[in-house]
Amino acid sequence: MNRLKEIVLAVSLTAVLYSCKKEDVPAPGGNNDVIAPPAPFGFYVVGYFPSYRNLATVPDVKFRMCNVINYAFATVSSTGSLSIANPTHLTDVRNKAKANGCRVFISISGAAADFKSMASSPAARTFFTNQAMNLVRTYALDGVDVDWEFPRTDDGTDQTYTLLMKQLSDSCHLGRKYYLTAAITADKYAGAVRDAISSELWLGNYVDWFNIMSYDDFSTTVPYKHHCDYNLATTSLNYWIGTRGMPGTKAVLGIAGYGRPSGITQTNTVLSYSDILSRGGNPLSDSAVVTNGGFTNYTIYYNGTFTVKRKAMLARQAANGIMLWEKSQDSHDNTSLLKAVCDTIGRTY
Repeated sequence: MNRLKEIVLAVSLTAVLYSCKKEDVPAPGGNNDVIAPPAPFGFYVVGYFPSYRNLATVPDVKFRMCNVINYAFATVSSTGSLSIANPTHLTDVRNKAKANGCRVFISISGAAADFKSMASSPAARTFFTNQAMNLVRTYALDGVDVDWEFPRTDDGTDQTYTLLMKQLSDSCHLGRKYYLTAAITADKYAGAVRDAISSELWLGNYVDWFNIMSYDDFSTTVPYKHHCDYNLATTSLNYWIGTRGMPGTKAVLGIAGYGRPSGITQTNTVLSYSDILSRGGNPLSDSAVVTNGGFTNYTIYYNGTFTVKRKAMLARQAANGIMLWEKSQDSHDNTSLLKAVCDTIGRTY
């Protein structure tokens, strides 16, 4: 509880210092539209939907449990061009999501080297921005999510990442029309990766919210290490909100729809939450003994509904949303992780 008080105090101090933000800035060229963020819309429940997943296996109710779907991914090249593996699939996901009351964003990912090359060139950054906005308009989407894993302070990409996000923000926020979000590291990657995210991006109101990936803190050598325990959620929010001064309204806590082992390889041993349950895992537990990928009776670590409810309550108290990677990994009955989130925060579906 003391940590939550520290977070609330940090949010209050940030509000006092929040002076150089982008708000009602006139657009260039005499355009009457302003460059400013669109209106927020409450507590965010974000679900990523990968291009390789079968849409038919995810029922409508699982879309109603979210208010944002991030379609994953459009892939960036070193020149700034963007490609989508299956445009028809994107259209189908968009239609199903919007029919169930969701906003739909395009999430952009790709190799770190390609992001680095693109962001280092002003011309490529502009091309990338134009490509992203063309995708949003062509597919009638609501925003852009950038999943660059990861910019770093030791190679200069922290600076080019900031320049890229500011430029993309101005295009998204022209006329208060489109949202811009970013997936960022949890508390795991201290140093060059974690420090690459500049406070300018929230103090200047460039990014509407940050999806904090509070999972994948695994080890192939250390046994019994949980990759997404409750402690990682608290330390992540304490760092970004309490230490760095990110407003709680811009912090969305990520949860994992899958489990990982510890102390062994991650190849063929990672399982979705629904697969873990099908192998006898307890939906109220955070670990199970399973067999898969040539490994017999190994322990896999995940989040069951009890921990997810605790994380949802933490996010409700200290942040402004929950993000799930990814929707199709969830179960589709009363053991659902998204159901646990919605029941905890009082979201109807």
